[in-house]
Amino acid sequence: MNFKKEINRLNTNSVKWDLMAIEGKPEGTIPMWVADMDFEAPKEVKKALKRIVCKNVYGYSFQPDSYYAAVSNWFKKRYNFEFAKEQIVTTPGVVTAVGAAVRAFTQPGDAVIIQRPVYYPFSMMIEKNGRRVVNNPLMNVEGRYIMDIEDFERKIAENNVKLFILCNPHNPVGRVWTKEELLPIAEICEKYGVTVVSDEIHCDFVLDGKKHLPFACVNENAKNYTVTCTAPSKTFNLAGLQTSNIVILNRDLRKAFADEIERMSVGMLSPMGIVACTAAYEHGEKWLKGLKKTIEGNRDYMKAYIEEHIPELSMCELEGTYLAWVDMSGLAMTNEELKEFMVKKVKIWVDDGDMFGPEGENFARFNLACPQTTVERACKQLEEAVLAKMR
Repeated sequence: MNFKKEINRLNTNSVKWDLMAIEGKPEGTIPMWVADMDFEAPKEVKKALKRIVCKNVYGYSFQPDSYYAAVSNWFKKRYNFEFAKEQIVTTPGVVTAVGAAVRAFTQPGDAVIIQRPVYYPFSMMIEKNGRRVVNNPLMNVEGRYIMDIEDFERKIAENNVKLFILCNPHNPVGRVWTKEELLPIAEICEKYGVTVVSDEIHCDFVLDGKKHLPFACVNENAKNYTVTCTAPSKTFNLAGLQTSNIVILNRDLRKAFADEIERMSVGMLSPMGIVACTAAYEHGEKWLKGLKKTIEGNRDYMKAYIEEHIPELSMCELEGTYLAWVDMSGLAMTNEELKEFMVKKVKIWVDDGDMFGPEGENFARFNLACPQTTVERACKQLEEAVLAKMR
Protein backbone atom coordinates (compact mmCIF):
# COMPACT_ATOMS: atom_id res chain seq x y z
CA MET A 1 0.00 0.00 0.00
CA ASN A 2 2.61 2.52 -1.10
CA PHE A 3 0.53 5.51 -2.15
CA LYS A 4 3.58 7.79 -2.11
CA LYS A 5 5.34 6.00 -4.95
CA GLU A 6 5.38 7.81 -8.29
CA ILE A 7 4.88 5.34 -11.12
CA ASN A 8 6.17 6.01 -14.63
CA ARG A 9 3.15 5.31 -16.82
CA LEU A 10 4.62 6.66 -20.05
CA ASN A 11 4.85 4.27 -23.00
CA THR A 12 2.09 2.05 -21.62
CA ASN A 13 -0.63 3.27 -24.02
CA SER A 14 -2.05 5.24 -21.11
CA VAL A 15 -4.88 7.56 -22.10
CA LYS A 16 -4.00 9.80 -19.17
CA TRP A 17 -0.25 10.04 -19.84
CA ASP A 18 0.63 8.99 -23.38
CA LEU A 19 -2.02 11.11 -25.09
CA MET A 20 -0.21 14.24 -23.88
CA ALA A 21 2.31 14.07 -26.71
CA ILE A 22 -0.36 13.20 -29.28
CA GLU A 23 -2.52 16.11 -28.11
CA GLY A 24 0.43 18.51 -28.23
CA LYS A 25 0.57 19.32 -24.53
CA PRO A 26 3.69 21.30 -23.53
CA GLU A 27 6.64 19.54 -21.94
CA GLY A 28 6.28 19.44 -18.18
CA THR A 29 2.49 19.12 -18.26
CA ILE A 30 0.95 17.27 -15.32
CA PRO A 31 -2.04 15.11 -16.35
CA MET A 32 -4.87 15.47 -13.83
CA TRP A 33 -7.81 14.94 -16.12
CA VAL A 34 -9.33 11.52 -16.90
CA ALA A 35 -10.48 9.67 -13.78
CA ASP A 36 -8.03 6.84 -13.39
CA MET A 37 -5.47 6.62 -10.59
CA ASP A 38 -1.69 6.74 -10.56
CA PHE A 39 -1.52 3.97 -7.95
CA GLU A 40 -0.81 0.27 -8.27
CA ALA A 41 -3.77 -2.05 -7.86
CA PRO A 42 -4.01 -4.11 -4.65
CA LYS A 43 -1.48 -6.93 -4.42
CA GLU A 44 -4.24 -9.55 -4.27
CA VAL A 45 -5.53 -8.31 -7.63
CA LYS A 46 -2.05 -8.50 -9.13
CA LYS A 47 -1.64 -12.05 -7.84
CA ALA A 48 -4.97 -13.12 -9.30
CA LEU A 49 -4.08 -11.64 -12.69
CA LYS A 50 -0.67 -13.34 -12.68
CA ARG A 51 -2.34 -16.70 -12.08
CA ILE A 52 -4.53 -16.19 -15.14
CA VAL A 53 -1.66 -14.93 -17.30
CA CYS A 54 0.43 -18.00 -16.42
CA LYS A 55 -2.27 -20.31 -17.79
CA ASN A 56 -1.29 -19.03 -21.26
CA VAL A 57 -4.78 -19.44 -22.72
CA TYR A 58 -7.19 -16.49 -22.68
CA GLY A 59 -10.42 -17.85 -24.10
CA TYR A 60 -14.06 -17.08 -23.52
CA SER A 61 -14.92 -17.04 -19.82
CA PHE A 62 -17.98 -16.95 -17.59
CA GLN A 63 -18.50 -15.55 -14.11
CA PRO A 64 -18.52 -18.30 -11.45
CA ASP A 65 -20.66 -18.11 -8.32
CA SER A 66 -17.64 -16.77 -6.40
CA TYR A 67 -17.66 -13.68 -8.63
CA TYR A 68 -21.27 -12.84 -7.86
CA ALA A 69 -20.76 -13.60 -4.17
CA ALA A 70 -17.83 -11.19 -3.99
CA VAL A 71 -19.86 -8.40 -5.60
CA SER A 72 -23.00 -8.91 -3.51
CA ASN A 73 -21.09 -9.36 -0.23
CA TRP A 74 -19.22 -6.09 -0.77
CA PHE A 75 -22.40 -4.08 -1.17
CA LYS A 76 -24.28 -5.87 1.59
CA LYS A 77 -21.48 -5.33 4.11
CA ARG A 78 -20.71 -1.71 3.23
CA TYR A 79 -24.12 -0.32 2.26
CA ASN A 80 -26.71 -2.85 3.45
CA PHE A 81 -27.68 -3.22 -0.20
CA GLU A 82 -28.77 -6.80 -0.81
CA PHE A 83 -29.23 -8.48 -4.16
CA ALA A 84 -28.94 -11.93 -5.70
CA LYS A 85 -26.72 -13.26 -8.46
CA GLU A 86 -29.66 -13.22 -10.87
CA GLN A 87 -30.17 -9.48 -10.28
CA ILE A 88 -26.74 -8.52 -11.67
CA VAL A 89 -26.23 -7.78 -15.37
CA THR A 90 -22.60 -7.40 -16.42
CA THR A 91 -21.37 -4.81 -18.92
CA PRO A 92 -17.94 -3.56 -20.02
CA GLY A 93 -18.52 -0.20 -18.37
CA VAL A 94 -21.02 2.15 -16.77
CA VAL A 95 -21.24 4.38 -19.86
CA THR A 96 -22.18 1.31 -21.88
CA ALA A 97 -24.87 0.62 -19.30
CA VAL A 98 -26.20 4.18 -19.42
CA GLY A 99 -26.51 4.02 -23.19
CA ALA A 100 -28.28 0.67 -22.98
CA ALA A 101 -30.65 1.99 -20.31
CA VAL A 102 -31.56 5.01 -22.43
CA ARG A 103 -32.55 2.69 -25.27
CA ALA A 104 -34.24 0.10 -23.06
CA PHE A 105 -36.43 2.47 -21.04
CA THR A 106 -37.25 5.29 -23.48
CA GLN A 107 -38.29 5.83 -27.07
CA PRO A 108 -36.75 8.22 -29.63
CA GLY A 109 -37.77 11.76 -28.78
CA ASP A 110 -38.47 11.01 -25.11
CA ALA A 111 -37.12 13.32 -22.41
CA VAL A 112 -34.36 12.24 -20.02
CA ILE A 113 -33.51 14.46 -17.05
CA ILE A 114 -30.01 15.07 -15.65
CA GLN A 115 -28.48 17.49 -13.14
CA ARG A 116 -25.70 19.57 -14.65
CA PRO A 117 -22.89 20.16 -14.20
CA VAL A 118 -22.60 16.40 -14.45
CA TYR A 119 -20.51 13.62 -15.99
CA TYR A 120 -20.60 14.52 -19.68
CA PRO A 121 -21.34 11.03 -21.15
CA PHE A 122 -24.84 11.32 -19.70
CA SER A 123 -25.75 14.03 -22.21
CA MET A 124 -23.82 12.24 -24.93
CA MET A 125 -25.71 8.96 -24.45
CA ILE A 126 -29.05 10.75 -24.40
CA GLU A 127 -28.42 12.82 -27.53
CA LYS A 128 -26.65 10.15 -29.58
CA ASN A 129 -29.60 7.84 -29.03
CA GLY A 130 -32.09 10.42 -30.27
CA ARG A 131 -33.56 11.38 -26.91
CA ARG A 132 -34.03 14.82 -25.42
CA VAL A 133 -31.92 16.26 -22.58
CA VAL A 134 -33.85 18.04 -19.83
CA ASN A 135 -31.65 19.81 -17.29
CA ASN A 136 -32.40 20.25 -13.59
CA PRO A 137 -29.32 22.36 -12.73
CA LEU A 138 -27.68 21.99 -9.36
CA MET A 139 -27.41 25.15 -7.28
CA ASN A 140 -24.00 26.25 -6.03
CA VAL A 141 -24.44 27.66 -2.52
CA GLU A 142 -21.09 29.01 -1.30
CA GLY A 143 -19.11 26.15 -2.79
CA ARG A 144 -21.54 23.36 -1.92
CA TYR A 145 -24.06 22.15 -4.48
CA ILE A 146 -27.66 21.29 -3.66
CA MET A 147 -30.62 20.01 -5.66
CA ASP A 148 -33.49 22.21 -6.80
CA ILE A 149 -36.35 19.86 -5.92
CA GLU A 150 -39.16 22.14 -7.10
CA ASP A 151 -37.51 22.62 -10.49
CA PHE A 152 -36.95 18.84 -10.71
CA GLU A 153 -40.65 18.06 -10.36
CA ARG A 154 -41.71 20.90 -12.63
CA LYS A 155 -39.34 19.81 -15.41
CA ILE A 156 -40.53 16.19 -15.15
CA ALA A 157 -44.20 17.18 -15.35
CA GLU A 158 -43.74 19.71 -18.17
CA ASN A 159 -41.60 17.43 -20.33
CA ASN A 160 -43.21 14.07 -19.60
CA VAL A 161 -39.79 12.78 -18.53
CA LYS A 162 -39.34 9.01 -18.72
CA LEU A 163 -35.86 8.54 -17.28
CA PHE A 164 -33.63 10.22 -14.67
CA ILE A 165 -29.85 9.66 -14.69
CA LEU A 166 -28.53 10.36 -11.20
CA CYS A 167 -24.87 10.75 -10.27
CA ASN A 168 -24.51 9.39 -6.71
CA PRO A 169 -21.94 10.45 -5.43
CA HIS A 170 -21.83 13.34 -7.84
CA ASN A 171 -19.12 13.82 -10.46
CA PRO A 172 -17.78 16.51 -10.76
CA VAL A 173 -19.13 18.57 -7.83
CA GLY A 174 -18.18 16.03 -5.15
CA ARG A 175 -21.48 15.83 -3.28
CA VAL A 176 -22.54 12.77 -1.32
CA TRP A 177 -26.31 12.94 -1.41
CA THR A 178 -28.13 12.43 1.88
CA LYS A 179 -31.37 10.57 2.51
CA GLU A 180 -33.10 13.90 3.13
CA GLU A 181 -32.09 15.00 -0.37
CA LEU A 182 -32.78 11.72 -2.17
CA LEU A 183 -36.12 10.89 -0.57
CA PRO A 184 -38.15 13.67 -2.26
CA ILE A 185 -36.45 12.83 -5.57
CA ALA A 186 -37.51 9.21 -5.16
CA GLU A 187 -41.09 10.19 -4.32
CA ILE A 188 -41.30 12.44 -7.38
CA CYS A 189 -39.94 9.73 -9.67
CA GLU A 190 -42.43 7.21 -8.30
CA LYS A 191 -45.28 9.70 -8.65
CA TYR A 192 -44.57 10.34 -12.34
CA GLY A 193 -43.43 6.83 -13.27
CA VAL A 194 -39.82 7.84 -13.96
CA THR A 195 -37.18 5.10 -14.09
CA VAL A 196 -33.94 6.03 -12.30
CA VAL A 197 -30.48 5.07 -13.52
CA SER A 198 -28.16 5.73 -10.58
CA ASP A 199 -24.46 5.93 -11.45
CA GLU A 200 -22.80 4.84 -8.20
CA ILE A 201 -19.35 4.08 -9.57
CA HIS A 202 -17.74 6.40 -6.99
CA CYS A 203 -19.70 5.03 -4.03
CA ASP A 204 -16.56 3.70 -2.30
CA PHE A 205 -15.00 7.18 -2.26
CA VAL A 206 -17.21 8.73 0.39
CA LEU A 207 -14.89 10.72 2.62
CA ASP A 208 -14.72 11.96 6.23
CA GLY A 209 -16.90 9.19 7.61
CA LYS A 210 -19.94 10.13 5.52
CA LYS A 211 -22.23 7.35 4.32
CA HIS A 212 -23.21 6.42 0.79
CA LEU A 213 -26.88 5.62 0.33
CA PRO A 214 -27.73 3.52 -2.74
CA PHE A 215 -30.72 5.11 -4.45
CA ALA A 216 -32.45 1.72 -4.55
CA CYS A 217 -32.42 1.78 -0.72
CA VAL A 218 -33.85 5.28 -0.23
CA ASN A 219 -37.25 3.83 0.64
CA GLU A 220 -39.08 0.54 0.26
CA ASN A 221 -40.35 1.28 -3.25
CA ALA A 222 -37.21 2.76 -4.85
CA LYS A 223 -35.85 -0.68 -5.74
CA ASN A 224 -38.83 -1.16 -8.07
CA TYR A 225 -37.75 1.59 -10.48
CA THR A 226 -33.98 1.88 -9.97
CA VAL A 227 -31.09 0.64 -12.09
CA THR A 228 -27.86 0.82 -10.04
CA CYS A 229 -24.60 1.09 -11.96
CA THR A 230 -21.54 -0.19 -10.10
CA ALA A 231 -17.99 -1.21 -10.98
CA PRO A 232 -14.70 -2.01 -9.25
CA SER A 233 -12.93 0.18 -11.82
CA LYS A 234 -12.71 3.48 -9.92
CA THR A 235 -12.30 1.91 -6.49
CA PHE A 236 -9.38 -0.34 -7.38
CA ASN A 237 -7.99 1.32 -10.55
CA LEU A 238 -9.22 -1.42 -12.87
CA ALA A 239 -10.88 0.70 -15.58
CA GLY A 240 -8.87 -0.91 -18.38
CA LEU A 241 -10.27 -4.34 -17.49
CA GLN A 242 -13.76 -3.31 -18.64
CA THR A 243 -15.87 -4.83 -15.86
CA SER A 244 -19.10 -3.38 -14.47
CA ASN A 245 -22.02 -4.83 -12.52
CA ILE A 246 -25.47 -3.36 -13.06
CA VAL A 247 -27.90 -4.22 -10.27
CA ILE A 248 -31.60 -4.26 -11.16
CA LEU A 249 -34.00 -5.67 -8.59
CA ASN A 250 -37.16 -5.20 -10.66
CA ARG A 251 -37.59 -8.23 -12.92
CA ASP A 252 -39.27 -6.37 -15.81
CA LEU A 253 -36.67 -3.61 -15.85
CA ARG A 254 -33.89 -6.18 -15.66
CA LYS A 255 -35.28 -8.13 -18.61
CA ALA A 256 -35.63 -4.99 -20.73
CA PHE A 257 -32.07 -3.97 -19.90
CA ALA A 258 -30.62 -7.46 -20.39
CA ASP A 259 -32.39 -7.75 -23.75
CA GLU A 260 -30.73 -4.51 -24.87
CA ILE A 261 -27.32 -5.76 -23.71
CA GLU A 262 -27.93 -8.99 -25.62
CA ARG A 263 -28.79 -7.04 -28.78
CA MET A 264 -25.48 -5.19 -28.35
CA SER A 265 -23.63 -8.46 -27.59
CA VAL A 266 -21.40 -6.80 -24.98
CA GLY A 267 -22.18 -8.68 -21.76
CA MET A 268 -19.29 -11.16 -21.75
CA LEU A 269 -16.41 -10.23 -19.45
CA SER A 270 -12.73 -11.02 -19.95
CA PRO A 271 -11.00 -13.66 -17.79
CA MET A 272 -8.80 -10.87 -16.39
CA GLY A 273 -11.75 -8.71 -15.44
CA ILE A 274 -13.52 -11.58 -13.70
CA VAL A 275 -10.62 -12.55 -11.42
CA ALA A 276 -9.59 -8.94 -10.76
CA CYS A 277 -13.11 -7.93 -9.67
CA THR A 278 -13.41 -11.00 -7.44
CA ALA A 279 -10.03 -10.49 -5.77
CA ALA A 280 -10.62 -6.76 -5.28
CA TYR A 281 -13.97 -7.18 -3.55
CA GLU A 282 -12.77 -10.15 -1.49
CA HIS A 283 -9.44 -8.70 -0.32
CA GLY A 284 -9.27 -4.98 -1.16
CA GLU A 285 -10.87 -3.35 1.87
CA LYS A 286 -7.64 -2.60 3.73
CA TRP A 287 -6.05 -1.21 0.58
CA LEU A 288 -9.06 1.03 0.01
CA LYS A 289 -8.87 2.37 3.54
CA GLY A 290 -5.28 3.50 2.96
CA LEU A 291 -6.18 4.95 -0.41
CA LYS A 292 -9.02 7.05 1.02
CA LYS A 293 -6.64 8.55 3.60
CA THR A 294 -4.36 9.53 0.73
CA ILE A 295 -7.23 11.13 -1.20
CA GLU A 296 -8.34 13.05 1.89
CA GLY A 297 -4.78 14.23 2.44
CA ASN A 298 -4.48 15.41 -1.16
CA ARG A 299 -7.83 17.20 -0.93
CA ASP A 300 -6.90 18.94 2.32
CA TYR A 301 -3.49 19.95 0.96
CA MET A 302 -4.91 21.44 -2.24
CA LYS A 303 -7.74 23.26 -0.49
CA ALA A 304 -5.40 24.78 2.10
CA TYR A 305 -2.85 25.73 -0.58
CA ILE A 306 -5.46 27.50 -2.68
CA GLU A 307 -6.84 29.38 0.31
CA GLU A 308 -3.39 30.54 1.41
CA HIS A 309 -1.58 31.10 -1.88
CA ILE A 310 -4.18 31.46 -4.65
CA PRO A 311 -7.18 33.27 -3.13
CA GLU A 312 -8.47 34.10 -6.61
CA LEU A 313 -9.59 30.48 -6.81
CA SER A 314 -11.88 28.43 -4.60
CA MET A 315 -12.27 24.67 -4.25
CA CYS A 316 -15.74 23.29 -3.73
CA GLU A 317 -16.44 21.04 -0.78
CA LEU A 318 -15.29 17.53 -1.69
CA GLU A 319 -17.37 14.94 0.17
CA GLY A 320 -16.97 12.09 -2.28
CA THR A 321 -15.03 10.95 -5.39
CA TYR A 322 -11.36 11.88 -5.85
CA LEU A 323 -12.12 14.78 -8.18
CA ALA A 324 -11.63 18.37 -7.04
CA TRP A 325 -14.02 20.94 -8.55
CA VAL A 326 -12.28 24.32 -8.59
CA ASP A 327 -13.92 27.66 -9.32
CA MET A 328 -11.52 29.67 -11.50
CA SER A 329 -13.84 32.61 -12.17
CA GLY A 330 -11.79 34.87 -9.90
CA LEU A 331 -9.13 35.01 -12.61
CA ALA A 332 -11.53 37.15 -14.67
CA MET A 333 -10.94 35.24 -17.91
CA THR A 334 -13.35 34.09 -20.53
CA ASN A 335 -13.95 30.38 -20.63
CA GLU A 336 -11.74 29.98 -23.71
CA GLU A 337 -8.99 32.13 -22.19
CA LEU A 338 -9.03 29.92 -19.10
CA LYS A 339 -8.59 26.77 -21.17
CA GLU A 340 -5.58 28.25 -22.98
CA PHE A 341 -4.15 29.47 -19.67
CA MET A 342 -4.34 26.01 -18.13
CA VAL A 343 -2.62 24.38 -21.09
CA LYS A 344 0.05 26.92 -21.98
CA LYS A 345 0.82 28.70 -18.72
CA VAL A 346 -0.16 26.41 -15.86
CA LYS A 347 0.74 23.23 -17.76
CA ILE A 348 -1.78 21.06 -15.99
CA TRP A 349 -4.12 18.95 -18.11
CA VAL A 350 -7.51 19.13 -16.40
CA ASP A 351 -11.04 18.40 -17.50
CA ASP A 352 -12.42 21.80 -18.47
CA GLY A 353 -15.55 22.66 -16.55
CA ASP A 354 -17.74 23.27 -19.59
CA MET A 355 -17.37 19.59 -20.52
CA PHE A 356 -19.95 18.98 -17.79
CA GLY A 357 -22.38 21.53 -19.21
CA PRO A 358 -22.55 25.33 -19.50
CA GLU A 359 -22.96 25.48 -15.72
CA GLY A 360 -19.33 24.37 -15.47
CA GLU A 361 -17.84 27.28 -17.36
CA ASN A 362 -14.83 28.84 -15.59
CA PHE A 363 -14.40 25.72 -13.46
CA ALA A 364 -11.82 22.95 -13.74
CA ARG A 365 -11.85 19.36 -12.49
CA PHE A 366 -8.59 18.08 -10.97
CA ASN A 367 -7.91 14.36 -10.44
CA LEU A 368 -6.41 13.91 -6.96
CA ALA A 369 -5.83 10.16 -7.23
CA CYS A 370 -2.08 10.50 -7.39
CA PRO A 371 0.86 10.76 -4.96
CA GLN A 372 0.85 13.95 -2.89
CA THR A 373 4.11 15.01 -4.54
CA THR A 374 2.17 15.32 -7.79
CA VAL A 375 -0.46 17.49 -6.11
CA GLU A 376 2.28 19.65 -4.60
CA ARG A 377 3.89 20.25 -8.00
CA ALA A 378 0.54 21.03 -9.54
CA CYS A 379 -0.33 23.57 -6.85
CA LYS A 380 3.04 25.25 -7.25
CA GLN A 381 2.68 25.48 -11.03
CA LEU A 382 -0.83 26.85 -10.63
CA GLU A 383 0.33 29.48 -8.14
CA GLU A 384 3.26 30.61 -10.27
CA ALA A 385 1.09 30.96 -13.37
CA VAL A 386 -1.55 32.95 -11.50
CA LEU A 387 1.05 35.26 -9.95
CA ALA A 388 2.60 35.87 -13.36
CA LYS A 389 -0.81 36.72 -14.79
CA MET A 390 -1.65 39.12 -11.98
CA ARG A 391 1.57 41.11 -12.30
